[in-house]
Amino acid sequence: MARRHQLGSMSGLGDQAAMRGIVANAQRANLRYSDRGTMRAWERFLAGESSTSAPQALVDSWQRSLESGVSPTAVSAPIAVRGDEVAALLWRHRDLLAAADRLFTVTADLFADSHSILLLTNQDGVILNAAGDLRTRAAGEKIHLTIGGDWREGRAGTNGIGTALATREPTYIHASEHFCEGIKSWSCAAAPICEPGTGAVIGVLDISGPPSTYQINNLTLAVTAARQIEMVLAEQAAREHLRLLACCLQRVSSSSDASGMVAIDRSGRLVHTTGRVALPVSIGERFPGMSETSAVEDWAQHLPAGLNAEWFNPVVVDGNTIGAMLVVPARSRPVSVPLAERRGEADPQRNRFAQILGQSAAMLAAINRGRQLASRRVPVLIEGETGVGKELFARAIHGEEGGGGPFVAYNCGAASKELIASELFGHVRGAFTGATTEGRAGRFELAHGGTLCLDEIGEMPLELQPVLLRVLEEGVLYRLGDTQPRRVDVRLLAMTNRNLREEVESGRFRRDLYYRISVTRLRIPPLRERDIDIDLLAEHFNRKLAARHGVPERQLSAEIMAVLRAYSWPGNVREMRNVIENMLLTSSEPAVSLDDLPAELLDEISTSEVIPSVRDEGASLEAAERLAIARAVHNTHGNLAQAARALGVSRSTLYRKIEFYQMEGLVKPMPRE
Repeated sequence: MARRHQLGSMSGLGDQAAMRGIVANAQRANLRYSDRGTMRAWERFLAGESSTSAPQALVDSWQRSLESGVSPTAVSAPIAVRGDEVAALLWRHRDLLAAADRLFTVTADLFADSHSILLLTNQDGVILNAAGDLRTRAAGEKIHLTIGGDWREGRAGTNGIGTALATREPTYIHASEHFCEGIKSWSCAAAPICEPGTGAVIGVLDISGPPSTYQINNLTLAVTAARQIEMVLAEQAAREHLRLLACCLQRVSSSSDASGMVAIDRSGRLVHTTGRVALPVSIGERFPGMSETSAVEDWAQHLPAGLNAEWFNPVVVDGNTIGAMLVVPARSRPVSVPLAERRGEADPQRNRFAQILGQSAAMLAAINRGRQLASRRVPVLIEGETGVGKELFARAIHGEEGGGGPFVAYNCGAASKELIASELFGHVRGAFTGATTEGRAGRFELAHGGTLCLDEIGEMPLELQPVLLRVLEEGVLYRLGDTQPRRVDVRLLAMTNRNLREEVESGRFRRDLYYRISVTRLRIPPLRERDIDIDLLAEHFNRKLAARHGVPERQLSAEIMAVLRAYSWPGNVREMRNVIENMLLTSSEPAVSLDDLPAELLDEISTSEVIPSVRDEGASLEAAERLAIARAVHNTHGNLAQAARALGVSRSTLYRKIEFYQMEGLVKPMPRE
């Protein structure tokens, strides 16, 4: 059966070794016994029987294999890369291979005479390297378990590599659990390898051999090896990011005409940005259209709106391109971008609660609490799911405070602990390999007199948490490699999508730091709790994104809106924005149809139940009136006199309606942009 283990710490040595041997022998016996049952379940599955004794996760994998057109009688995986193409494949994945090099060097000796082999694949399941027992490697070559073999689930059926990629989870596929008949004489344990920063799966580490090689700790070993590769990749990226930043900062400091800088690594991820540069991604995220599979020189064609190609320059060190930078000149005004898209971090109109769209009871409560906290210069812990708009609230708290000063944001989950320490606290010349020649101030110093916003605070490494606590308590920091204390006056706004109380109890977050950053707390409600806001946001993004891309707005019928309201929006406002943008860019039809909606959205809800209820019952008069009031007030920027005229009612009637529907949060005037 397909097993997805939750891995704990490995047991010690000594007397426990004998016990592990007994358990392993017992499990092998159980596998031989259950293998016959799995084979019968596989045969019944192919015969079209709806009920089998196999686990549902395994049946799901078989079903995906069948739907992909994989033949159950196949005896091998296909070959994706041959001949001269192999060198190009290995060159494209040289970083991953380099990170795994030491592991494979050691494995060559450890796996000798073990009847097992270690395999490394890319994100497409194509094998990049193999090491281990020579006889097993020779046997593996017969089924293309070698460099160039394509082991995606959709090409080779259920197998450790392909199923780990399909599920993004460590997976053990044993003997008859394989979908293809010719591969059932193998047993494999596979673990995904994730890219530091983005979390994207970039490869798989797999241990394969005949069924007799089954060991209870094979999957643990695969996961441990995958994590080691990820750690090496993170260290490689951190070193290269420091070199990239050193080059970029040197270039900016020598330019008297520069007002901002953007640094991008050679994987297309944002490393650093300064000045008032509006970007569609956060630190650590990848720019659309930029990746290491394309030439850095070609990235200028994929720059976000508002960034000019002439500002773009590849960064070359010792003959190698390590990334790119954009130097934004002073007084640059990208005329193609609307005013709201160009606003920088310190723009007073951007940093206001009036810019946060939402009139639901849950959102109004959050906005009112945020306004109350803005005037109290204490740390605020902003909690909420991914995509709810936590940074919008952080900017609004900073802007409403009215004290001025810079707003400096940093993502604590976007780099290694060494780079985080340098970014937050700064460093002096020669503090570490790759440090800038003149030293550099950290985010705390840059935020002096203003606000420091730390995103994903729960990702802060444990080793750095006491340092952060000390700076918050004492208002004094030391740059890396320095003995000179520097006083800073910073208001901290921390953001998290985790339950930090649970992190504290599990030992992953310091209790004293938690109490220091959560003097006050603000929860941002998820979109599924914001009832009428779904209508407001859909209309807002339809209008705003259509103007940005120069395309007509699309019609959202009552049926389509009913489907949008019924969806749970796990990605929240960010996901809704993406859905609306996709609707605008993938069809020229004036009205949105069900076919335009993402498959995952339609899969979650039953349109056969949602749409008829809208057609038969009609919209609730109360909900319609609430929505009309909210739209009118929003469209008139909080001017209730104008909103009353737009609705065709007296101002006193509008006030009564607002009080009746408990929408008092609308009464505060909303300034125009």
